[in-house]
Amino acid sequence: MTNRRSFLQTALAGGAASVFITRDLYAQASGPIVIGHQIELTGGFSSWGYWHDKAAKAAAKLINDGGGIAGRRLDLVTEDSESNPATGARKLRSLVQRNRAAFIQGSVHSGVMLASIPIATELKTVYFSTGEATEATGSRGSRWAFRTGSDTYSLAGAAAPWAFANLGKTWTMIFPDYAWGHSHHQEHKAVIERLGGKVHDPIAVPLDARDLLPYLTRIPQDTEVLFSVFFGAQSVAFYTQAKSMGLERTMKMYSVSGTIEAIAPEDMDGAAEGVTVVENFPRSLAAKDDEFHREHLRLMEVDGVHAREANSRRVYAKSHAWQAWENMFLLKAAVEASGWRTKRDDPALVAALEGMEMPNSLAHPQGAKTLRKQDHSGMVDTYISRVTGNELKPVQKVAKETLATALPPRFDFSTQAL
Repeated sequence: MTNRRSFLQTALAGGAASVFITRDLYAQASGPIVIGHQIELTGGFSSWGYWHDKAAKAAAKLINDGGGIAGRRLDLVTEDSESNPATGARKLRSLVQRNRAAFIQGSVHSGVMLASIPIATELKTVYFSTGEATEATGSRGSRWAFRTGSDTYSLAGAAAPWAFANLGKTWTMIFPDYAWGHSHHQEHKAVIERLGGKVHDPIAVPLDARDLLPYLTRIPQDTEVLFSVFFGAQSVAFYTQAKSMGLERTMKMYSVSGTIEAIAPEDMDGAAEGVTVVENFPRSLAAKDDEFHREHLRLMEVDGVHAREANSRRVYAKSHAWQAWENMFLLKAAVEASGWRTKRDDPALVAALEGMEMPNSLAHPQGAKTLRKQDHSGMVDTYISRVTGNELKPVQKVAKETLATALPPRFDFSTQAL
């Protein structure tokens, strides 16, 4: 059934959206290629981890149905980080040393991610971060660490100038007291102050806090923009308690996708109404309505408005979990482009990844992007949306070309020895 295989390859490269299922197209002679998935199946990030797991498994199936990687089967092996940095680091070692994973699709939890990169570097194993702390492709990165998605540096550069111009010039930032929140504060503060704005002292909230009123009462009265960075149950607590205080009447509410990731605005009884959100892969199909986005949603079994799963009320953690899908196809492309066969070929694979272009396609439904050579960061389109009528609706798109110009690389890992 060569025609079916060719059709699938064309769809993944950008030529069509439909996918036919094929069988036995990959050769077994060289054995499977093992990709490890370090993932948050339990703990605070489990609502996101469910979707990372589903996306990675769906991508692996699609790859294997299309002939595998260079004619070899892809074996996906998963370990639960438990949303805990120490556990996640230990599980990473297990994936590489016990499960013989050639590559790692890594954590969305910034603490786990930053604890894991030194270990991946020590083990000389390619590691794909999916969290947003800038340090992963910055001060704590290495030549073995990559990230196709956005980080706090690029999100601040993409959206903070728009928010400064359209929402207000005096900011207060409130966030959980861990790497992700502090990184967002640092990057956004730099942009707002460079533009001439004022940023009040940050309000860092303990990760286990559910009563946020003591922290919300510390917000200065002259705040025009309240920038929040929470996730999961703490995010819901923030929105509902801020609403109960009527904060939206005196200031604009602004956030990043993680604050509402895997959460439906309609489930918060209007508490998120009017919040402006920076998204990596827009929840609404209307913001990027093309055949690849539609087919991706079909395969992930979610709708194009609320991104709810067909057989449950779960909401797709879309702005982050797309990386778990796309990184599988990126690794496939890099293996095949570099001629990789064993770990001895890792230097050629790393070189192939550096600067790799990814076309808008079923393999890359978030959109066309570049994996920048110097700092291993994904240059991607960014979307600004607003909760209106309990839906995230598009407001503005910031093209990746704008980011590449405005945000030069601050590190060059391509010069490091392998």
